[in-house]
Amino acid sequence: MSTLDSALDAAEIARARALLRPEAPRERIWPALAAAACLAVSALGFATAMVLAPPLVTEPVPAERSAVR
Repeated sequence: MSTLDSALDAAEIARARALLRPEAPRERIWPALAAAACLAVSALGFATAMVLAPPLVTEPVPAERSAVR
């Protein structure tokens, strides 16, 4: 008996094989979401530090004020 004379339906066999095939692993979203949240919190922290930090001294300090007495 050749495969052309088979009593089995080829479409149904393909369907059964597809149902028995293990499903593909799903990618987890939590690691990426946690990394994005960590970066967002650190960016907000740095932005807050930049806003609240005292201004830098842009003029030289006079010699009499810088001398240790």
